[in-house]
Amino acid sequence: MNNGLNAQSDPTVQPVPASVVETVDAADTTLSNPKWAVIALGANLGNRLETLQGAIDALGDTPGLRVKAVSPVYETEPWGVAPGSQPSYLNAVISVKTTLPPSSLLERGHAIEEAFDRVREERWGPRTIDVDIVAYADEVRDDPVLTLPHPRAHQRAFVLAPWNDIDPEAQLSGRGAVSALLAGIGLSGVAPRPDLELHLPE
Repeated sequence: MNNGLNAQSDPTVQPVPASVVETVDAADTTLSNPKWAVIALGANLGNRLETLQGAIDALGDTPGLRVKAVSPVYETEPWGVAPGSQPSYLNAVISVKTTLPPSSLLERGHAIEEAFDRVREERWGPRTIDVDIVAYADEVRDDPVLTLPHPRAHQRAFVLAPWNDIDPEAQLSGRGAVSALLAGIGLSGVAPRPDLELHLPE
C-alpha cells in the first residue's frame, strides 16, 4: 500500500491471508445486498487494546454484519481538551459489510459502548470505548442523531490515517480522497503503534 504516507515497509500494514479473505467472503453469501460502512474505534481508559478488540469481536457477532478489514493501531492525544488532562487514546478503524440500516448500526454501536461501561458525562470526556460510524456507503444525511458521513472525520488524523491504511483509495463523501485529506492535516499528535495489533473476529 504505497500511498506516499506510509512506507511499504511499515510492519503494521500486512495483507490479509487469502484463507481469511475466502472465509469472510463466503460468509457474505448470508447477507442480502450488503452495504459498506466504516467504523472508528477509540479508547483511553482501562485495557485499551483489549477493549478495542472486544468491540471488534462484538461487531463481528452482530447478525447482518461482517467485519472485512481491521486497521493498524494508532496512539493519539485526546481531542478537544487541554494537553495532559486525559490519558492518550488508542484508535483504529474497521470496514464492514452490513445489511443493517444506519440507525440499527448506530444502536448496535451504542449497545457495545454500554457493554464496556462507556459513560457519557461530558463532551470530549474520557471513555472506555467510542464506536463511531464514519461513513455508510455513499450516504449523506444531516440528522442530529446520526450525521453521515461523520461531520468531523475530515479533521481527524486518528480516523483518516487508519482508514487510509486499510483502503488507500477511500473517498469521504463531500470531502474527497481520504489520502488527500490526511496529507492536508498531517499526523501531528497521532503515532503508529506497530507493537500493538488488532485482528479480524475469529
